[in-house]
Order: sequence, then C-alpha cells, then structure tokens
Amino acid sequence: MESLALLLAATLNAGTVLALAGLGLLVNERAGIVNLGAEGMMLVAAIAGFATAVHTGSDVLAFAAGIGAGALMAAAFGVLVIWLNTNQYASGLALSLFGAGFSAFVGIRYTQEKLGPRPSFAIPGLADIPLVGPALFRQHPMVYLAVALTLALAWFLYRSRAGLVLRAVGESPESAHALGYPVRRLRLAAVMAGGGLCGLAGAYISVVYTPLWVEGMTAGKGWIALALTTFATWRPARVLLGAYLFGGVTMLQFHLQGEGVEIPSQVLSMLPYLATIVVLVLISRNPTWIRINMPASLGKPFFPGG
Repeated sequence: MESLALLLAATLNAGTVLALAGLGLLVNERAGIVNLGAEGMMLVAAIAGFATAVHTGSDVLAFAAGIGAGALMAAAFGVLVIWLNTNQYASGLALSLFGAGFSAFVGIRYTQEKLGPRPSFAIPGLADIPLVGPALFRQHPMVYLAVALTLALAWFLYRSRAGLVLRAVGESPESAHALGYPVRRLRLAAVMAGGGLCGLAGAYISVVYTPLWVEGMTAGKGWIALALTTFATWRPARVLLGAYLFGGVTMLQFHLQGEGVEIPSQVLSMLPYLATIVVLVLISRNPTWIRINMPASLGKPFFPGG
C-alpha cells in the first residue's frame, strides 16, 4: 500500500507538468491558433526558471521567469502567424527547434548545478489521513494551483463574457470582427497566455520536478500536452484528467523497474509515448466526434475584411 501511495504522489507531480502545458495550449486552440512550439517554449522556460532559482534562491521569481520566457516566445510566434499570416504549423515547429537549440546553448554552464529539495505544503487535517493523505494532500503548491487553474479556466470559458468572446474568435473570427471585436489582439493575448502557462510548466520541471537542468529535459512532454488537448476535446477538466492519466503511465515505468519487473527498460520508457499513440488512434476512429468539438477555425488564418 505504501508503494501505491508513492506512485500516486509521483503521478500528481508528473501530471502537473502536462496539465499546465495542456491548459495553455487549450487557450491557444480555443482562440483558433495551433502552436506546435510548446516543447521549445517549455525548454527555454526551464532554463530561465532554473537559472533564476540558482541566482536568486526564489521559486516565485523562477516561476515568473519561466512564465515570462514562455510568453515572450509565444508573442514572437503570435506576431508571425497572426499579423504576418505565416503557416501556423511551420512556425510552431521552427519555434520548437529554436527553443531546443537555444536552451541547450544557454544551459551549458548550469549542467553541473543542482537545487535542493523543494518544499511541500500539507493541507491541515487531510495530510494526516493514512496513506492517501501524504499522497494527495502533501504536495508542492503548484499541484494545487494546477487544479485551481483548471476550475478557473472552465469558469472563464463557459461562464464569463470574455470567455464567450474568446470561443467566438476561435469558432468564427469573421463574425467576431463584424461585431467589433479586435480579433488579432485577442488571439495574440490568448497565444501569450498559453505561452505563459507552457513556460510555467517548463519552470516547474527544472525547479521542482527534477530539480536540475539537463539538455532536452522536457523529453517530449510538450508534444504529449498537444495530444492531450485533442484527447480532452478542448475541455479543461478533461485536460486535467488526461494529464494525470499520462502522468500515471510515466511514473508506472519507474515503479515497475523499482519492483524488479523483468521488462526491458527501453520498453518501459516507451510507455508514455505508446499511450499517446494509442489514445490518438482510438480518438481518430471517430472523426465526427473530433469535428463536433474542435473549434471551427482552428489553424485557419484570419484576414480582416478578407
């Protein structure tokens, strides 16, 4: 039972990375923008957050640096695809490649650095419940923030006027423009907000999840987060559920290795990616279901007056 509690705690830790990035990409796609640069933004934010934590000793400043780095890269991407109407998919891939190379170059001097154990927050009363308490209610504050962000984003999208406008921009930018809404600026704001959340996910990896800097340390989590938005059919609560599902699969490989299960480590390392492929294949079997839930103008450029 104790090993199960440890697996559950590790699942929440790993799933938080995917939840933060997935929520950011969901905001992007709800506005009609596909950003394939999540992996690059997360890597740059990871080194920005780690370097800030090393030099200042402050986790808050490290997370702020990660958010800033992600938002800045997203802003550059947004100008390219929203105002210059470059291809969203090609620009996103370029952003991802740039982020991987830039973070590796900047992070050379930090490869020998390591941060100390990060603090956790125990919820009074609940943290003392046997087995479940330490696993669920003695986590880093960012785990609870991911849940709070999910609830806040669901309220914003489906209960607020601003959320309604954002969804309208993603569904029919021409209609939103005709009603007088600044579609380009709204899309840029959504892209930057999404980039900030991806940056927060990247900083969480290097400051809390590991906590150290290794080149390419996101290890495909940005791509899994992209798949997660489709898996979740662009719903915040489903993104959170899917993030913990994938996080559980990721941690299961280490758990099985620790238990001495005689399966090649290479096969166990493939589990998260195999799970991603299986889920996408299952979803693709019903394209109508995807088409009904997908924002109608996702990936389509917008030309004011065009």
